[in-house]
Amino acid sequence: MNITSQMVKELRDKTNAGMMDCKKALAENNGDMEKAVDYLRQKGLAVAAKRASRATSEGIIECYIHAGGKLGVMVEVGCETDFVAKTESFIEFAKNIAMHIAAVNPVSIKREDVSEELLAREKAIYVNQAADSGKPANIVEKIVGGKIEKFYSDVCLLEQQYVKNPDLKVQDLLNELIASLGENISIKKFARFQVGA
Repeated sequence: MNITSQMVKELRDKTNAGMMDCKKALAENNGDMEKAVDYLRQKGLAVAAKRASRATSEGIIECYIHAGGKLGVMVEVGCETDFVAKTESFIEFAKNIAMHIAAVNPVSIKREDVSEELLAREKAIYVNQAADSGKPANIVEKIVGGKIEKFYSDVCLLEQQYVKNPDLKVQDLLNELIASLGENISIKKFARFQVGA
């Protein structure tokens, strides 16, 4: 199939991937736009995994203050070089993450950061709920396991559905940015402030 520059541009607009990557993705998938998007997302995962061990000692701190000044977020997003920290896509990502945190109020960045006390409290609630249903012990265990997974996806930033595009998780968005910029990028920490909370 003949891959046109218009097709490449359309894929690039959808994914923010490089021009040659878009052309290759379209060629590999016979011009099918949806398959090319999936191909680039899988490639992004591979690139992200390769770069995960690199130090992210540069970056920016971005703020978001919600209208009315009653809710604010500060987030530190790290990258490998000062050059990438100054790119428009990196800064936009940091702003979007700050806004997402304001909207969704995560407890931690990843599941390993959730406190043992909070996890134990949630698990106890789920065990009691499941036990009250009168189900057998092995079923109760599966129900509790499923509810814990759902809990993680609700409170861990990287596992949350991205507020601007619920088809993506925040981790998917991060992987796409890593693939397009070619550096390891990490959300290091955040603070969310709310008047009266």
